Amino acid sequence: MPSSSNNFRVLVLGGTTEASALCRDLEKEPFISATLSLAGVTKQPHLPTLSVRIGGFGGSDGLSTWLKTHEINAVIDATHPFAATMSQHAATACAVTQTPLLRLERSGWQEMPGDTWFHAPTLTDAATLLANSPKWGTTPQRIFLTTGRKELAPFKTAPQHHYLIRSIDAPDPVSLPPHATILLDRGPFDVQNEARLMQDHGITLLVSKNSGGSATYPKLEATRLLGIPVLMIDRPAACPNIPTTETAQQAMAWLRAHQAASTRRKV
Repeated sequence: MPSSSNNFRVLVLGGTTEASALCRDLEKEPFISATLSLAGVTKQPHLPTLSVRIGGFGGSDGLSTWLKTHEINAVIDATHPFAATMSQHAATACAVTQTPLLRLERSGWQEMPGDTWFHAPTLTDAATLLANSPKWGTTPQRIFLTTGRKELAPFKTAPQHHYLIRSIDAPDPVSLPPHATILLDRGPFDVQNEARLMQDHGITLLVSKNSGGSATYPKLEATRLLGIPVLMIDRPAACPNIPTTETAQQAMAWLRAHQAASTRRKV
């Protein structure tokens, strides 16, 4: 039987709804001691009762040191699907320290009948299309820009459009394109309100990352309902050879299996 000393230590790299769900499950586990790490991008995040650290580690070397110092037994990378740098740092640090690593990532959205999606591999590529492509570059658009407040600067290269920008916290004014309306709001959203918002602002194009999940999916349902096209920024390539799961329940099963194996090795 595992002891009650909470000696199976887990680091959760969070910032997503999946990470929050996992933390709620971990709060009920008496034999797992978990720490949630947040980047600190959101000013007032919803925090669990677990131990929480906020801020970066100092790259993969800093994370490696932290894992060793805190004797971490397993890492769950539940960062945003577009947090590619942090995921790479986690993969490198866990390889160096030989710490088991699991990627907890929700599946991406799929184009449905009635959708009109165009694709760009990066934010910069999306901004270039808006600036120069024959389809959008020559005619000013009213764009619902939902890429997050840290991802706005590339769109300064397409200043001919008007942007409706939604984020949880106010963006840096320096990063804004010249014609921008800021809407501060936090999901989840519903399709009726999303459709009304787009109609009220005369939106002709939605720009979104393919983040997946249900909290902001109604904006895509609204574009389908209204016949508004979507410029979708595709996800970055995943780190190779890292096991991946989509739900907190599956992540908990993975943790319990590693906890049990760790307990057997100590007996």
